[in-house]
Amino acid sequence: MFLSPVVCWFVALLLLLAPAVNLIWRGGTGYCFFALLALALFTAASTRRPAGYFAALKCYPWYVAGMSAFLVAIAIQQAIYGWWLPRQFDAISRFALAIPVFLLLRQLPSRYFRAIGWGCAAGALVIGAIALVQRPSGGWTNMNRLNNDYTNAIPFGDTSLLLAFLSIFTLGWDEHCKKASLALKLAALVAGGFASYSSGTRGGWIAAPVFLCMLGVQYGVFATRKRIVLATLTAAICVGGLLATPRIQQRISDCVSDLTLFSHGNTDSSTGIRLELWKGATRLFVTHPVYGIGKGKLEDSYGVLADQNYLPRQFVNERAHSDFFSTLAESGSIGVLCLLTFYYGSAVYFWRKRRAADAFVRTAAWSGLAVAFSTMIFGLTIDVLVPVMVTTLIAVLVAALLAAIDAREREINEKAAKRPASGNEVAIEHLSNARIPDQPG
Repeated sequence: MFLSPVVCWFVALLLLLAPAVNLIWRGGTGYCFFALLALALFTAASTRRPAGYFAALKCYPWYVAGMSAFLVAIAIQQAIYGWWLPRQFDAISRFALAIPVFLLLRQLPSRYFRAIGWGCAAGALVIGAIALVQRPSGGWTNMNRLNNDYTNAIPFGDTSLLLAFLSIFTLGWDEHCKKASLALKLAALVAGGFASYSSGTRGGWIAAPVFLCMLGVQYGVFATRKRIVLATLTAAICVGGLLATPRIQQRISDCVSDLTLFSHGNTDSSTGIRLELWKGATRLFVTHPVYGIGKGKLEDSYGVLADQNYLPRQFVNERAHSDFFSTLAESGSIGVLCLLTFYYGSAVYFWRKRRAADAFVRTAAWSGLAVAFSTMIFGLTIDVLVPVMVTTLIAVLVAALLAAIDAREREINEKAAKRPASGNEVAIEHLSNARIPDQPG
């Protein structure tokens, strides 16, 4: 083994902490990420690194392209426009920096990657406990939404939901104490779901039915008619119970009210503001279709639209509340191409392995798809690729889950390669030990 057991356990600890502390310790995930990066850079520069250490860059070209596309595009854009805005590289750079982390993690034995699932479960349990302990007397409301002191309720609720479901997606890794693991991770699902519910993040809830369908496929729920009926009844009971809660009813009512107001020309609502920002972003794209208005220039450009009475002044914002529309306006067609490359690169290898024969690989693949699809879904109504805490977590999870697949497949191939050799050695030894009969004469 290239990495010593001490280093492996240290890396596993970082993989455990990275998702666990994301919503409770400001910068905690970042500290874990940069510790992994420092170790990765040291390992890459070491003369003791194994042969083919960088071969994965050729094996996973779409991952490399997806993680680095935005960084390259922003650098070219700033060179063309002749300005220097280093702050715009901050969040998006985490994806490119995750590439050397991936090269390090693929050297780990596969068993150490189980720490990721338990890190997600720990994070969901802690956040659920906080939501319960800090719950105000009147409950969590639109005026008093659950979040923390370094982010708002939307990314908070989205991340809580992702951690909750990743706890279940990674159940396939728990070979020992399956009943205890199931109980703890189901508790994590409920806890993280309650935290997301308390945040009132409607956009993120769209991912819940997608996650449930994915889990159904992963664990063979749709394999027989009996299982389908049982799963449908269970889902119907759960959905019915949630729809009966005042919090869900209020959020649905708010959405209907927003759309009604918008249809009558009143855009001063959560949904109306988003639609106005998206319309403004589209207008900016029409005037700057190739490179966009420039990363970091959206608020100023919205201000110009407000001066032209095309956008209400009170709606001027530094983001479009959608990854697609923010990218469309700020980076134009080039940016949209980078966004699609990022989505594809972060999902394609997981998609290809979702039906793998090995249970460990399948679990990693479905967990990776959950991260990739959640990024796309959450990005419909909020800028996922802007908060550093979010981009760092996504970068760590995608790199680690892809590395888990690579490490496990290498172990399988090594075992397969040894079997024929072992058989031949036994046959040769048997022939050499056989008694040769005496020849006549």
